[in-house]
Amino acid sequence: MRIAGVTLPDSKQLAYSLPIIVGIGPARALDILKKANVAPNKKGSDLTADEEQTIRTLAESYTIEGELRREVSQNVKRLKDIRSARGVRHERRLPVRGGRTKTNSRTVRGNTRKTMGSGRRSLEKT
Repeated sequence: MRIAGVTLPDSKQLAYSLPIIVGIGPARALDILKKANVAPNKKGSDLTADEEQTIRTLAESYTIEGELRREVSQNVKRLKDIRSARGVRHERRLPVRGGRTKTNSRTVRGNTRKTMGSGRRSLEKT
């Protein structure tokens, strides 16, 4: 079954295969299946054509896949263009919504910790 250009696996239960689509998480997948009157443990290969079409129309009523990615990238671009604090953090590839930068996001910030222990061990092995 294909929804929004994504092929869903037929061997998985629908409750677990629908979240493969960007913009549909576990809760939204269950909501779609409930509205379509389809059991969440039903597999993609067991669907009838009507059920498949109902799930497809319900899923495509949300903003998903390419449209969602485009919307998010436009929002980030807008923040960068107006030079907001969040936009600047996006530009510098730093955590935008808070978060610890002393130990996390080390390689992005370019300050990897160089300890003597790791350097000696690598020299001894060669």
